[in-house]
Amino acid sequence: MVNELPKKPATHGRFPAFNPIGRAGASFKPQHLEAIAAEPDSIGFLEVHAENYMGAGGPPHAALTKIREMLPVSLHGVCMSIGGLDPLDKEHLARFAGLVERYEPCLVSEHLAWSTHDDVFYNDLLPLPYTNETLAHVCAHIDQVQEAIGRSMLLENPSTYVLFKESTWKETDFLREVVRRAGCGLLLDVNNVFVSATNHGYSATEYLADFPLEHVGEIHLAGHDEQEDDEGAPLLIDSHDRPVADPVWTLYEMVIARQGPITTLVEWDADIPDWPVLRSEAMAAETILKRQSIAPDAGKRHAIHLS
Repeated sequence: MVNELPKKPATHGRFPAFNPIGRAGASFKPQHLEAIAAEPDSIGFLEVHAENYMGAGGPPHAALTKIREMLPVSLHGVCMSIGGLDPLDKEHLARFAGLVERYEPCLVSEHLAWSTHDDVFYNDLLPLPYTNETLAHVCAHIDQVQEAIGRSMLLENPSTYVLFKESTWKETDFLREVVRRAGCGLLLDVNNVFVSATNHGYSATEYLADFPLEHVGEIHLAGHDEQEDDEGAPLLIDSHDRPVADPVWTLYEMVIARQGPITTLVEWDADIPDWPVLRSEAMAAETILKRQSIAPDAGKRHAIHLS
């Protein structure tokens, strides 16, 4: 199968045209700037949350500009509310599109979730019922985003803690249909798969066997918190505050063995460690990617094109 990343528009010469395909990267945190600048070749790419750079200038943009001059950057949105019933916030979308124009990211992504209602903005990525009505809203919003940024985006599968009896689609089929209708790609968060499968009591392996991997342009890995619900059953929280758990690494290796190397990002957004710790997590992913890239049939299983 051919796995095509979202097509990238012609650059404007502001930044080098790096190619992170098949590499591993990490979340960018400003406190790591000096360490990264001292050894930029030690990481494949860096990812930033768009909402941290919605201002016009200042230290955040100075740091991101310096990073972008050294490395490719992926832009990850967390507040677009792709799954919400309300129209997308036009000012937010315009600022998001401005960041895509300004930094020419290698990848652009958002979540299959909602986070706004009327004028209220929630600091959460809330789940959706998988219905025909939801499908129509999600696809319309993705069309609007892609038109604004002038390119395709990736849609990330969620981590969930509740299920809706109204749902008439399996999540994997829902995502497959979104890709077909909207022409976007997918961001596969393997930790989200493990979190959701554990919380709801289904098989993460079976879920991934049904996932449309041929449309995945990026993978996310992250740590999660292990808790219990009121009845003592396991409850996992997608916390992004610790190393990737062993079962998630196992699932990741399974995906890469099946599909070949896919650009991979290790997320770490709370209790941020020193740069060497975060870099080592990314290097663990890169070791898996390199091992599969030299496998005899890797090229037959998986090919990626930017244009």
